[in-house]
Amino acid sequence: MYGKGPVEFPKRIVCLTAETAEIVYALGAGERVVGVPGTAERPPEVREKPKVGGFTTFRLDKILALTPDLVLAFSDLQQDIVRDLVGAGVPLFATNQRSFDDILQTILMIGGLIGREAEARALIQDMQDEVRQIREFSSLWPDRPRVYFEEWDAPLIAGIRWVSELIEIAGGNDVFPELREKAAASGRVVDPDEVVRRDPQIIVASWCGKKLEPERIRSRPGWDRVSAVNENRIYELDGADILAPGPSVMVGLRRLHEIVQGYMQAR
Repeated sequence: MYGKGPVEFPKRIVCLTAETAEIVYALGAGERVVGVPGTAERPPEVREKPKVGGFTTFRLDKILALTPDLVLAFSDLQQDIVRDLVGAGVPLFATNQRSFDDILQTILMIGGLIGREAEARALIQDMQDEVRQIREFSSLWPDRPRVYFEEWDAPLIAGIRWVSELIEIAGGNDVFPELREKAAASGRVVDPDEVVRRDPQIIVASWCGKKLEPERIRSRPGWDRVSAVNENRIYELDGADILAPGPSVMVGLRRLHEIVQGYMQAR
């Protein structure tokens, strides 16, 4: 009889990004994940789940074969597969987090969708507590180093908003703070000469899965005048720690804080 059966939260979840899979696992519902992208790495057991594609290239037939009752997607970058899934009648939720607060809100929304709101709120509280502790620690420093974050090298692309915010939480000053409002990477392309003019004291790079080559940074015309280059303060962060907008950004935050702290202690 209609309307008399139990109403339950989704049991077969396909995640189209690494961070949505990480969030579901972090909320204690990893057993409900039935499909993930090839980029999913955390927690380690997620690698055993069936793969449905990459970050922007997916197989609709593979996803439908898993009979999901919820698909978790991300932003306009996945609009093609989102359109196809909606057209196929699949329940879907697309996130679009660009700031640190957006990341927290995404965790809460996914928690609500899968019946894990209490766990989501607890995770958010843990993240906020750590942010507060790091802010308090870095507030004791007399000044803040200038930090340039490079998300890509050809062309040069500065960090997305949540990265810029994490730099400030960690105790640094983003040398391109005005670009944090640019959601698209194309809006964050920077002139190499402008980087030189702003003279970062720390350079942090995460080239979206491509291995950092510090010598390529050092050899850029005019960059021998950059303080970070002269003092050999060029660092690499794993994209999984800083560019996946989920709980793992806390790993990136800790590393940024270590880098800034090391700079301050060496002065």
